[in-house]
Amino acid sequence: MDKKAKILATLGPSIFKKNIINQLIRSGVDGFRINFSHNLTGIEKIVKIIRDCEKINKKHIAIVADLQGIKLRIGKILENQVSLKKGDIFNFDLNKKIGSQNRVYLPYPEIFKKIKKSNKILIDDGKFVFKIKQLSKNSIETICQNDCIIKNFKSIHIPGLEVDFDNLTAKDKRDIQIAKKLNCNWIALSYVKNSKIIKETRKLISTDMGIIAKVENKSALKNIKDIIQTSDAIMVARGDLAVEIGANEVPHVQLDIVKKCSELGKPVIIATQMLESMILDNKPTRAEINDVGTAIFQGADVVMLSAETAVGKYPLQAVQAMKKTIVSTEKYKKENISLFKSKTKINNEPVRAIALAIKDIAYNIKVEAIIAFSVTGNTARLVSAIRPSAKIITISPNINISRQLSLLWGITSITNIDAKNWRQMMKISKEITKSRKLTKVGGYAIITAGLPFGKSKMTNMIRLYQLGKN
Repeated sequence: MDKKAKILATLGPSIFKKNIINQLIRSGVDGFRINFSHNLTGIEKIVKIIRDCEKINKKHIAIVADLQGIKLRIGKILENQVSLKKGDIFNFDLNKKIGSQNRVYLPYPEIFKKIKKSNKILIDDGKFVFKIKQLSKNSIETICQNDCIIKNFKSIHIPGLEVDFDNLTAKDKRDIQIAKKLNCNWIALSYVKNSKIIKETRKLISTDMGIIAKVENKSALKNIKDIIQTSDAIMVARGDLAVEIGANEVPHVQLDIVKKCSELGKPVIIATQMLESMILDNKPTRAEINDVGTAIFQGADVVMLSAETAVGKYPLQAVQAMKKTIVSTEKYKKENISLFKSKTKINNEPVRAIALAIKDIAYNIKVEAIIAFSVTGNTARLVSAIRPSAKIITISPNINISRQLSLLWGITSITNIDAKNWRQMMKISKEITKSRKLTKVGGYAIITAGLPFGKSKMTNMIRLYQLGKN
């Protein structure tokens, strides 16, 4: 049984070899995430390796450029990390020099103007806590509250302190240009507060790039519907979100966001610490397996691996464990399909009504495949959102659109010339499904697209066809 939900793996030193990337793709990885908060030296070579492996496996692979945003991070530390004991004094300051055993650069002058002694500083998704002892104009003296290891560029949170910023940073704008040169298929925006930054980004990216809005703060939750509608996909970034709202609040917030995305027909990625123990261990915990399964039960399109693949000892085993859990969970969902109906709402929108009609036809006559011809990807996204039981095959003339769609639930994306008429559409469908053995000879398929060919701005055509027949 093939999986429907997709796996996004974060790039890092643990997988910077062609044979490993190739094995990861064969084991179920559908996309790779580049963390633009870290060193990008040699990233062009890694992207080329991914594209080479893409050809070897005859499978489109999405590449996500995850921008740093205004997400707060400390600077570089001598020898890459420092170990502290509970009770140690440690300073955060505006000194740009490399950090040491006693201090580190905190490159946000506005924080020094707003912070109070009652605030606490949290490092690395809240793992390490620092209580403020003394404040000055350029330095914050703190007391370490637990034994910890602080590494380069780790995230920093100061609960209760709002940073007034909802624009792209200068670094983000530079990184968007790098992402375009690398032909990345998605841009992930960090620390989104509202739709303003999404609209700003839309003006700077190519039309065949999608935008993922990362939900990781209280402001995003207040504006969640607007953010979902304005973006192309949502990522529930549970690490930062847990620090912002409390870890005990994250489970119901995750479920609520997944439901809203389902209703609005937008894909959703669940991220952070899904198989965290596999950074060091070759097997996941039962709790982690349950976490992945819960995301799939809820309806997530994508589950993401972070440090597990970037710096972990067992990246291949992590992917294999995740795939095994996805397949097992989806098997149960298929056997109990009435319990997991798509929540997509029509809302008086003709295109969504057409999409739901496709699902009804596919279910009632046991259609094997839904073939969506999609120049922009809109038709393919609609079909994916309704969660049909049949295979979804998308055909686009734009390879970057095909790569982007490969990260969406249930989609097998193929790049091919666009059909100019119905006869050509039938010919392309038959040739592709036969050569790739995607359907049985004589099997029924629903073919959907927008008319007129190559010009339509909406999905408006459904046709039932028996592949292999005249």
